[in-house]
Amino acid sequence: MSVSALSPSRFVGSISGFLQVVSVLGLLLLLLKVVQFYLHRQWLLKAFQQFPSPPFHWFLGHKQFQGDQEIEQMMKCVENFPSAFPRWFWGSKAYFTVYDPDYMKVILGRSDPKANGAYRLLAPWIGYGLLLLNGQPWFQHRRMLTPAFHYDILKPYVKTMADSVRLMLDKWEQLAGQDSSIEIFQHISLMTLDTVMKCAFSHKGSVQVDGNYKTYIQAIGNLNNLFYSRVRNIFHQNDTIYSLSSNGRMANQACQLAHDHTDGVIKLRKDQLQDEEELEKVKKKRRLDFLDILLFARMENGDSLSDKDIRAEVDTFMFEGHDTTASGVSWIFYALATHPEHQQRCREEVQSLLGDGSSITWDHLDQMPYTTMCIKEALRLYPPVPAIVRELITPVTFPDGRSLPKGVSVTLSIYALHHNPKVWPNPEVFDPSRFASDSPRHSHSFLPFSGGARNCIGKQFAMNELKVVVALTLLRFELLPDPTRVPIPLPRLVLKSKNGIHLHLKKIH
Repeated sequence: MSVSALSPSRFVGSISGFLQVVSVLGLLLLLLKVVQFYLHRQWLLKAFQQFPSPPFHWFLGHKQFQGDQEIEQMMKCVENFPSAFPRWFWGSKAYFTVYDPDYMKVILGRSDPKANGAYRLLAPWIGYGLLLLNGQPWFQHRRMLTPAFHYDILKPYVKTMADSVRLMLDKWEQLAGQDSSIEIFQHISLMTLDTVMKCAFSHKGSVQVDGNYKTYIQAIGNLNNLFYSRVRNIFHQNDTIYSLSSNGRMANQACQLAHDHTDGVIKLRKDQLQDEEELEKVKKKRRLDFLDILLFARMENGDSLSDKDIRAEVDTFMFEGHDTTASGVSWIFYALATHPEHQQRCREEVQSLLGDGSSITWDHLDQMPYTTMCIKEALRLYPPVPAIVRELITPVTFPDGRSLPKGVSVTLSIYALHHNPKVWPNPEVFDPSRFASDSPRHSHSFLPFSGGARNCIGKQFAMNELKVVVALTLLRFELLPDPTRVPIPLPRLVLKSKNGIHLHLKKIH
């Protein structure tokens, strides 16, 4: 090789040329992204041309929905835009938001998948279980797991639920009578997790007396908030960029905590099934519980579920089975605390049915009509899952003649539907009579468990638990609000309160 080939001037020239090529390629890539951004935005503007919306910034979207004003701004839109409106998150990202029962019925009657753009961000946490799966894999898993919620399985769970509730109430007796109110959501979360662990996963111990489970509940709370903020941040849509951010690192840590917990649950059950006596007991069961179904399942090709699939379903039900129910119970208690006349009527109904509450059975659950009406009215005011999202795979035309093309993401705002004055007269008023058996209402006006083929698989499990918790609690405590700490609803994956839910508990002698 000649000396000139190694000269500094040639080396610098080569580096300079390389950098120029990289710069040109970078500019071309940036230009391509700008063109894609512009074309997608124009496509969305055309798709939404039949549907007016509030003013929005061309890049920052509907800024007025940011922070704690989301619910307030949403309800203004419900008043001003009948049925639905497009909500812009940023320049080329928008969701068509629906809160009309006829629109809801159309969307939920179709087979559109969950919107990948939003729900894929949940995959690192809960994997591809029933919540995130679509198409044939979803159908197979749904069919496989449906027997876990047969009434023969749910019947004996009532006693298990009651035992978990009584343990929580015993703890509350130690706290009742204090001058300060109690933040109930954390206690209720531990109780609902305890119930899920025992009923669905054959757990032998008690979550409520094991301090290790508080870290799991805290991780779930963090992931709920982090998902909400990530969906709304344009710069956090890319997985690599997000992983380098402080929020991404927090999410990764919380996911690891959640996975450690579920891996432990699965391993413990697998170890138990190594015992021949335990295995024989399981084989003699008329019906298997949730985790046993997963461990013994065979797909259509004869293969058992992979460890990844099992973990995804356990992660999914662990989250949905305890967090949504905890939200429901907490808001029901708040609604009853702020409406003492309805609380007392429920208490009298339960007392006439159960006496001192030493025994509550499956048969009792259908014999408390007024309490059930109050539960449903609280779920209307405070739906545990405030919204779900679908992605249109074919064009859709709504009953009023307006239409959308395929590819649009549709948010079904259950919270806005339940508070829509065109659907529910005086929607902010707590009125259990709305759910009297002779009270007419639209088939899709009340959707606390979603609707259609993809409705909540654990709907009956959850309603049973809500009835057990409310009945046993009202027998032992009078619930009183804390006027200095009025809860502020926040629409996350699960409806939470910004400042917790604080109540005073008065022991009934």
